[in-house]
Amino acid sequence: MRYVIIGAGAVGGTIGGLLHEAGREVVLVARGAHLAAMRDEGLRLTTPDGTRVLHAPTAAGPEQVELRTGDVLVLAVKSQDTATTLAAWADRPVDGDPERTAAQELLLVLAQNGVDNERTALRRFDRVAGMCVWLPATFLEPGRVSAAGAPVAGVLTLGTVPVSDRTDPDLVTVSEDLTAAGFRAPVVSDVLAWKYAKLLSNLGNAVEALCGPLRGNDAARELLHAAVDEAERVLVAAGIAWTGEDEQAAAREGYTLVDLPGQERGGGSTWQSLQRGAGSVEANWLNGEIVLLGRLHGVATPVNALLLRRVEQAAATGARPGGHDAADLLATAVEHRR
Repeated sequence: MRYVIIGAGAVGGTIGGLLHEAGREVVLVARGAHLAAMRDEGLRLTTPDGTRVLHAPTAAGPEQVELRTGDVLVLAVKSQDTATTLAAWADRPVDGDPERTAAQELLLVLAQNGVDNERTALRRFDRVAGMCVWLPATFLEPGRVSAAGAPVAGVLTLGTVPVSDRTDPDLVTVSEDLTAAGFRAPVVSDVLAWKYAKLLSNLGNAVEALCGPLRGNDAARELLHAAVDEAERVLVAAGIAWTGEDEQAAAREGYTLVDLPGQERGGGSTWQSLQRGAGSVEANWLNGEIVLLGRLHGVATPVNALLLRRVEQAAATGARPGGHDAADLLATAVEHRR
């Protein structure tokens, strides 16, 4: 089995790097300066086990990968890039046969936040699996990624989409390979319930990106709680279940973050997007998912709507993380609710 990691940034680079280190065949797909750095110097991966340079095969896109029977596509791009990326890969031939395409034959694993990527993928791909990614990783410089989780690098909960009584046997192998590479990777019957739970926690990405670290910032934590409370009301109105806190805690039992020598983890994925000046963020598939469901089911979502607007404005204008007062944001959202 070969893993084609589409989007070898923080999450994709860590997953692909550790699979490569564990002896699995991997292709890291990236672009721009990050791709150039990996080709010139290798992928510099830092975990609590230390820093090492990995020289896995790389590619700039689907035209540089000759797909084979048994390949697994792991999509790790941000949600705003999902549709375009999948369109580029879907019709790629397998074993050189244009009648056998990636969308028809290969397992696609979505290592992404949010809950809409699976719907997007199912429009093109026959075999889709979701991954609930609990992997605090950092990608701020080309060619360098880090992950501070211990005693495993991350908890990657897997499941076929839609829910099926039959587990894809290739997904079982993926779970085994990820476990061998230093992750927890259980296969569950309803992975979207896990991803909706993760969605609730990811609502804080915009808060952190706008207001800075949550730790020690009572106003930012109050803003986050307001966003989550709003979202939970939306999910209940929509009839959507999510994995409970006790089950999540059991899955992550003993998992913690440690300090990495010479590195300081500034923030999550949205914070990193602003810090790199990426020009876009995935908030429309996080806070925006709650706004969408709220409008569909008649639940007001002023907090998440405001967070979405402000963080997308920050990305569009090239603003760096921070600079917003959480108490002011919450007051503005409350005023909009009236």
